[in-house]
Amino acid sequence: MSYREETKEIRIGNVRIGHGNPVAIQSMTNTPTADVSATVAQIHALEKAGCEIVRCTVPDEDSAKALSGIKKQISIPLVADIHFDYKMAIMAMENGADKIRINPGNIGSADKVRAVVDCARERDIPIRVGVNSGSLEKALLEKYGGVTAEGIVESALDKVRLIEDMGYDNLVISIKSSDVLMCARAYEMISEKTDHPLHVGITEAGTVWSGNIKSAMGLALILSKGIGDTIRVSLSADPVEEIKSAKLILRTLGLRKNGVTVVSCPTCGRTNIDLIGLANQVQTLVEEYDDKDLKVAVMGCVVNGPGEAQEADIGIAGGNGEGLLIKKGEVIRKVPEAELLDVLREEIEKF
Repeated sequence: MSYREETKEIRIGNVRIGHGNPVAIQSMTNTPTADVSATVAQIHALEKAGCEIVRCTVPDEDSAKALSGIKKQISIPLVADIHFDYKMAIMAMENGADKIRINPGNIGSADKVRAVVDCARERDIPIRVGVNSGSLEKALLEKYGGVTAEGIVESALDKVRLIEDMGYDNLVISIKSSDVLMCARAYEMISEKTDHPLHVGITEAGTVWSGNIKSAMGLALILSKGIGDTIRVSLSADPVEEIKSAKLILRTLGLRKNGVTVVSCPTCGRTNIDLIGLANQVQTLVEEYDDKDLKVAVMGCVVNGPGEAQEADIGIAGGNGEGLLIKKGEVIRKVPEAELLDVLREEIEKF
């Protein structure tokens, strides 16, 4: 049994996480939250891409009050990200937030944390306790000789116990680091010490290129051990890119079945087609078919293409002005190269 099957089930709006529920995909808006129309437009784009939980920053009263207007226009759970002001956490919940994210160490006194907890309890709203390596307390830095997985875990569990001692356990825990191996180690350690659901990710991962590599490596290490109930791929990019990456990571690890997987061969001297351009076009095309569980192969050689595409449900190969449509390694028909994409779309829609 994996750790995620043993975590407690909690409800975030209309999404249930933990206790073996599917790993939920999350992202965060980068629009000013007080700009309701801009924020809603971005959330709609995220919903279309496959986002299942969205988080918005709430730095001020205007942002907190905007949540009610945002929530009325979206269909996925809305999480309020709170940094320092406990009043914003309370106001966010009063305006419809389905979950709040806080670091109790940044909120202030125990009385302020208790005020937040009391409000959450009254509305049965989950609290995500978030600790990043960059927010580690001085005492723990001194205890462990710097930022360590052990220190991150101890910091998070101290804050969880603070809230539990106030009589509330509707919690999600997040412990993040930009150090991939440290982050993976921290999640492995904390999963053995708590049954609260875990939100996982590599923080400050970087650009689409470097961030995807770091996130894929880190999340594979964590998720493959059965750890993690929600995920975010943190990229310095359009948040929609985070959703695309998260879905592919989950599909690659066998944690999601729906969606089209594209495999394509590397270019070589036999390639007589713009394979790179074709593969990118196919990748864009299949994003429309999240309801299908298919593997599509894109091959650049009509000689070896059929054999190399044997494990795919459907494939195309091309060169010298003509293309092949392939199913399970068998050539079905030849088509003009210019018609390959249209023919592929027609075949995908038949499945």
